[in-house]
Amino acid sequence: MAMLLGKKVGMTQVYDEVGKLVPVTVIQAGPCVVMQVRTTETDRYNAVQLGFDEVKPVRRKKPAIGHARKARTTPMRFVREMRLAVDAEPQSEAGDSLTVAVFSDDKYVDVVATSKGKGFAGVMKRHGFGGFPASHGTERKHRAPGSISSYASNAGHGAGPKKGKRMAGHMGNRRVTAKNHELVAIDEEKNLLVIKGSVPGPAGGYCLVRSAQRQK
Repeated sequence: MAMLLGKKVGMTQVYDEVGKLVPVTVIQAGPCVVMQVRTTETDRYNAVQLGFDEVKPVRRKKPAIGHARKARTTPMRFVREMRLAVDAEPQSEAGDSLTVAVFSDDKYVDVVATSKGKGFAGVMKRHGFGGFPASHGTERKHRAPGSISSYASNAGHGAGPKKGKRMAGHMGNRRVTAKNHELVAIDEEKNLLVIKGSVPGPAGGYCLVRSAQRQK
């Protein structure tokens, strides 16, 4: 399974083979440096640690600088470790560079990123509630959630409402996985992936792109 770290450039649109306009997201993926390789013999599990987007050593602390030096590279701004299957042996070594060419055989990809933070949101924005009537008998409660009934208390299990009740609260700013996005094009010269549809996060946000785990 191919994996890369990248940065969301933004959205645009392209024409497919039949002339249909397709909305796409452009992601600058790689080149990523293999910072560390973990194996069952040394760490009791298999994993590959990738780094993306070089940063000045003065902006990182000595442990991060020394960790990057072992891989014969400079410190990276975005570092993530991907676990591998127990029987899967890592195909790369520390110091190797991975590019978008690793997706040459893939048709669908998953994108993992942090969604945009919306702050404290009400039930209409957060969960899509319909709200109260806009007129005729409704007095200053148009966007209220209504009665929460027996969910108001969870007797014997704490003082708060029952878990799972849809209410107002913090919205966004969470790890989101967008699955099975069609890989429209690969630009190896500019290290770009063109993916059909929208992916989580703002333009300029970091993300992880991997081969689709449950392909269509």
